[in-house]
Amino acid sequence: MMIDRRFFIGGTLALGVAACIPPDQSPTGRLAAELRLIEAAAGGTLGVEIYNTVSGQSVGINRDRRFGHASSFKLSLAAMVLARHAAGTIDADRRVTWGEADMIAHAPFTRERIGSGATLRELARATQITGDNPAANILLRALGGPAALTAFWRSIGDDVSRLDRIEPELNFVPAAEFRDTTTPAAMARTVAKIVYGEVLPEAERAELRQWLIATETGLRRVRAGLPEGWIAGDKTGTSLAPGVGSLYVDIGIAEGPKGEPPITFAAYFVARETHDKIDPAAELALSRIGKVIAEFAEPERGLPLVGKIH
Repeated sequence: MMIDRRFFIGGTLALGVAACIPPDQSPTGRLAAELRLIEAAAGGTLGVEIYNTVSGQSVGINRDRRFGHASSFKLSLAAMVLARHAAGTIDADRRVTWGEADMIAHAPFTRERIGSGATLRELARATQITGDNPAANILLRALGGPAALTAFWRSIGDDVSRLDRIEPELNFVPAAEFRDTTTPAAMARTVAKIVYGEVLPEAERAELRQWLIATETGLRRVRAGLPEGWIAGDKTGTSLAPGVGSLYVDIGIAEGPKGEPPITFAAYFVARETHDKIDPAAELALSRIGKVIAEFAEPERGLPLVGKIH
């Protein structure tokens, strides 16, 4: 009842906001308006970019605003491991070990393997699928630190995204902070390049795509709003750091069942309240983006083709 009431109140406010905005009746204009209604109903700040990987068309709101990564950077970290392995600069099947000093909160994989260690590939898979925090830190240490991931982004044409700290410090991103941030527009395109472009060879692309699909942390977020029959994968992030508000992130891929071009998305929601645990209403707001993705991907929209992802 709390969720329904909050969204009813928010929806009423949204109608008032919509009445003051001249309507854009283009297909993308109508979808952007839907995203604005979701934002107003949720009572926070929503940043979204939905990107068609074939046509290059996109729709979003607050698409150039900076948001923290929270754990969503781990998708790119896993991709960097696979890219370096494919290039021959590292051996992803090299085993590394760690100790009790490396253990921080949320360690479902590394806690069990603290005695035996794991390969870099296993750590990459674990940090993507489970969000294991020590796994991410161990990988960053092995690959050159946060600056190495920033350099990876730059090497694939993302001049916006950056990582400056490790877990858990990277979650402290107050307003106007540039460290450990990205924008929806930049990240949606980065996901497209990683999963569907030429950043990774075919075998590594397929491996990473399967890791995304196997990830279950986002089942109540964007994926929950997609129609039946869609294939989707994602990486979520949640930051409930005291003093900086509550941030909910979901970035990933969505593939329709009717030959729709693959879609990548990057969604960030900052709640007005500070939460001490994951808020179902915040996840509901992100789930509503799934419907917008499905509408955006409809082939009959006739969006022009402008080339493939590189």
